[in-house]
Amino acid sequence: MNGVRDTTVVPLHRAPDAGRTLVGLSFFGGGTAAYRPWTTSMPAGTDLVVLCYPGREGRFTEPFARDWDELADGVTRALAAAGLGPYVLFGHSMSGWLAFDVAARLERAGAPGPDALVLSSCNAPDRGLTDAERFPALQDDDDRILDWMGTYGLLPPHVRDDDDLTELALELMRADIAVRDTFAYAGAAVSVPLQVFSGADDPLIGADAGARWSGLTSGPYRHDVLGGGHFYTPETWRTLPSRIRPARPAASGSAP
Repeated sequence: MNGVRDTTVVPLHRAPDAGRTLVGLSFFGGGTAAYRPWTTSMPAGTDLVVLCYPGREGRFTEPFARDWDELADGVTRALAAAGLGPYVLFGHSMSGWLAFDVAARLERAGAPGPDALVLSSCNAPDRGLTDAERFPALQDDDDRILDWMGTYGLLPPHVRDDDDLTELALELMRADIAVRDTFAYAGAAVSVPLQVFSGADDPLIGADAGARWSGLTSGPYRHDVLGGGHFYTPETWRTLPSRIRPARPAASGSAP
């Protein structure tokens, strides 16, 4: 990777003799920082990179994406050009929808895509945005948005203690809310192995999430319910890479 690309495809962990890469998508309302705890729990032979969206971190001077298609197109192009070799694509919360959409776009284009797709704490997109997923809204005041980010977005306490950082966090979150509100499911599906994680105590995830996701891939599928809420427990989140085991196709002639 060259220096320019590293502002988009950000390497967080390099493994000796790595044979595959785990690719995380930045969270809506955030950047790459939430993935940094994973660097201590990566499986052997696996690199970790995170896709950074425009308007944050090393891409701070770039304008935010104006809508869902612009953001998804940008991520799709970045992955197609990155030359990562075998990789697993991961998305959490609303970025789970983005990971799914990007994987479907790569398939439709005939471009090299992920060997597997892993989605965390997100409802299946074929039900559309729920009322819970439309919160926070652009018209909400700053305190309401910050409270949501503190509960569901891993907003670090030091950000709330710094007026300038708080202002930046709000600007970023409002830009991502505007993108979220332009999402519309258009019948996408994938054929790669799909693994879905959800928290047993996550109020944002519907009881039908597992069943709905299973209908959106023609490949192997598994659903793992973990303890805790939207980000599970801190220890579960930190060690989540060790739980990534997408189901594989049954061997020819084997029992179903």
